[in-house]
Amino acid sequence: MSFAQSVLAPWALLLTTLLSLCVMVWALWRQPWQALLDDTELQHRWLGATLAVVLMWQLRAQAVDWLTLHLVFTVLMTLIFKVPLALISNVVINVAMVMIGRNEWMLLGANVLVTGVVPATIIGVVWRLVDRRLPDNLMVFLFACGFFGAALATLGGGLTAVLLIIVAGTDPDAIFLAQEYARFLPLLMPSEAFITGMLLSILLVYHPDWVATFNDHRYIDTQ
Repeated sequence: MSFAQSVLAPWALLLTTLLSLCVMVWALWRQPWQALLDDTELQHRWLGATLAVVLMWQLRAQAVDWLTLHLVFTVLMTLIFKVPLALISNVVINVAMVMIGRNEWMLLGANVLVTGVVPATIIGVVWRLVDRRLPDNLMVFLFACGFFGAALATLGGGLTAVLLIIVAGTDPDAIFLAQEYARFLPLLMPSEAFITGMLLSILLVYHPDWVATFNDHRYIDTQ
């Protein structure tokens, strides 16, 4: 779910831009490009995955002009590349959406917050809990992070978008429709969870070393 046209008050646009900018400063401070410079194959995987998500974002449902429903893939990108690189990728994807005329420039901060910051934060917390609290088991990692984490992150991003419209919406009709759209979130959660879990399971079988949050020695070799 992301915004295509602005129905938010100026203060909300400014606030979401500042929040997204602060998170991106943190991501850049972690110097994620160092890993890209040191690993040519990682560069190819990251750029290829980013381009693939840009293409997948074109598959969207849009009943109103200002809001679109689509798969986000932020959870999968976070599990594969970790949070800093996933956030940078999300910014690149949102900028691409603006450049091809899908979204407005003024909504860049709000869209990065809804499709990037919130889902990446949620799956980051879920991954930490799985890593520290749950048994070292492949299926536990797959279902907790790939399926449950993706569903929870989709819910979090969707609720953030709906809450922004309810609190800072400038169009009464948009506020009403946002509340109606909230009912569709349970329909988005299984689809995002299924696609993320399926792709993650394929990677864990054939290329577990590509998933940065997965320790194949810990979850496979020691079992």
